Amino acid sequence: MEKENFELQQLSNLCEGLKNIFISIIFKNGTGQNFFSSNLTEVTGYLPEEINALPDKIYSLVCEEDLDSLKKNLAYLENDSSVYSTDLYYSIISKTGKKVWLKESLNITRDPDGEINKKQSTTIDITDIKEKELEVEKINSSLRELNASKDKFISIVSHDLRAPFTTLLGFSEILLNEKDLSEEEKLEYLKYIYDASKTQLNLINCLLDWSRLQTGRIKIEPVRLNVKNIITTIIAPLTGDAVRKNIDIKFDIPPDLFMNADERLIGQAIINLTSNAIKYTPEGKEVHIQSQRFKDGMIEIVVRDEGLGIAEENQSKLFKIDQKFSLVGTNGEKGSGLGLTLMKEIVEKHGGQVWFYSQVGKGSEFHFTVPEAKNFVLIVEDDIAIRALYKKVIEEHLTNFEIKAVNNGYEAIGVLKELTPTIIITDHDMPLMNGIQLVEALNKRESGRTIPVIVVSAKLNDEISRTYSKLGVDKIIPKPVNLDQLIETVKECIF
Repeated sequence: MEKENFELQQLSNLCEGLKNIFISIIFKNGTGQNFFSSNLTEVTGYLPEEINALPDKIYSLVCEEDLDSLKKNLAYLENDSSVYSTDLYYSIISKTGKKVWLKESLNITRDPDGEINKKQSTTIDITDIKEKELEVEKINSSLRELNASKDKFISIVSHDLRAPFTTLLGFSEILLNEKDLSEEEKLEYLKYIYDASKTQLNLINCLLDWSRLQTGRIKIEPVRLNVKNIITTIIAPLTGDAVRKNIDIKFDIPPDLFMNADERLIGQAIINLTSNAIKYTPEGKEVHIQSQRFKDGMIEIVVRDEGLGIAEENQSKLFKIDQKFSLVGTNGEKGSGLGLTLMKEIVEKHGGQVWFYSQVGKGSEFHFTVPEAKNFVLIVEDDIAIRALYKKVIEEHLTNFEIKAVNNGYEAIGVLKELTPTIIITDHDMPLMNGIQLVEALNKRESGRTIPVIVVSAKLNDEISRTYSKLGVDKIIPKPVNLDQLIETVKECIF
């Protein structure tokens, strides 16, 4: 027994510096004291005496999903007298409730009859390795799914790229070879060719943009955009389609709402949604476009129609490249089936989300979010009282504006290194750096300056006005300031 205790102590000492390894010796039939090295607690959270009190010792902690496999391996070991060692892999639930993966290298000794009288094992915590394996497998599984999706996508696109050429070549051949066609027939065939070409071009453009976004060849370059102005400008080319179907496009967008987005890409997303809304809406109905603040730092844009709607069984196909889904419009209009996929990709590249609601016969509404560009006014004025007055008036009349006030032009330049204001209101006659010098510095910092500047001056004359005009400042207000005029000028510059 003394020799055995010495061996146990040696084993325990061996594990002292290895926190993720513990050694155990389990004696059968009560022939000795079961032993667990102290590192058992580091791995499982349980004290050796707590484990010894369990009916199946450490195996009492094994997770349900690994229990059958473990029992089979142990039964094989115990029943085959020619086997003296094996490696066991299983997971347990630690005392803290955490799942822990273990590798147990188990060795046994047998009596002359082949019966097991002692099990000795070295158990290693392999949780980090197992979690990395699971993570790699998850990534591999995702990549396999993506490759399968792309293979299917390529198959779909290959078909779609070829399909319009049947129309293009067929009707072109008729126009070239049939000399006795009437003008009405010629126009009809040319319309088929035009429609097929338009569909083909839209498909190719969507494919190119989607591919560039996937590979990172399109760089997202967000700028400050007025939501109402950009949306009304973007959808202007679609108004002809709406007029031809007697569809009224209605807007509900606050004039003081700004987003931080890539103008071309976000414009493409809005065009795709609005074009679909017009396409699938019957004549005489309405399309609604609205926007509002969604949550801190984000705005929501909604495009709602009174059109065909999407059947519930088809809704899961939207936004997926390997499940092309496209309806024929109410006037027979065709789509590429890729517009929504591209739109979702664009929105997500901006850090936004997309969702929708749809009901057959009642229409659809698509929602997406993009980062909000806060309204920020920089006041440059050396008079404390006037600064406070400007701040109070702007806060009262323009509730969504944040205000930063500084004493002089040098402080203003410092602020501009950290923040980009919506508008700058500056006095002309200031110490250290007057208004002209400040605007000159602004123009040097920002080529083709887009930040509007309002200059307030008590010493206005033709020469000062001409100088500011040359510097790109069109709004000059005389002191003492008419506060109503100041607010109207700010609105005019921004909205």
